[in-house]
Amino acid sequence: MSTPQSLSVFDAITQRRSVRGYLPKAVPEDVLRSVFELAQAAPSNCNVQPWQIYVASGETRDALRERMRTGAMTGRAMTPDIGFMPSTSGEHKNRQYACAAALYGAMGIAREDKVGRMQATLRNFELFDAPHVCFIGMKREYGIPMALDVGMYAQTLMLSMHAHGLGSCAQGSMGYYPDDVRQAFGIDDDIQILFGISFGYEDPSIAANGARTERAPLSETVQFNQAPVAFAEA
Repeated sequence: MSTPQSLSVFDAITQRRSVRGYLPKAVPEDVLRSVFELAQAAPSNCNVQPWQIYVASGETRDALRERMRTGAMTGRAMTPDIGFMPSTSGEHKNRQYACAAALYGAMGIAREDKVGRMQATLRNFELFDAPHVCFIGMKREYGIPMALDVGMYAQTLMLSMHAHGLGSCAQGSMGYYPDDVRQAFGIDDDIQILFGISFGYEDPSIAANGARTERAPLSETVQFNQAPVAFAEA
């Protein structure tokens, strides 16, 4: 089995980023298995491990890519199992705008270039040409508490991919056509598809891969408190 690179936790976390352009090179089977085997070490409440992962490669990947791409181009109704990303406000919306500016800026797409922006959006459904995509699901009955476990698994999986020399991009858009995914893999309807991760070997020549985003300072997201607290009686 393939052995991942020896990286510090610091390096793995700070080096990992979203990759939006891949080489036409499949990941060897032993590397794939090593990636997902390592990700199984993700934390899980009561060790339930609620995640269900469906990896599309080869002809399965090609068929799903074409199906979703055509659907997005022709306006086929999107029916995500968990809904679309909610509207943001305040500093969260500002960060969203800054992310879009960094990405479109790296790609040389002007704010007023509506065609260019539409084409960039379509790239999501083309998997950014990644040779592999994994769809992440869980049982419908589990709800938010189990979804927290799935989120921790996804982060662990992408760190594992990075340690194996692979790029990745988590995509909410991969959950927009869940029925296609269920049909491709023969999945029962009691499994909801949350999102997907396109992955493979990064193509450094792709302009979008030059995009970089900033993280908010701790003062905006973390509150430290060690003062005495007087609790009011309910």
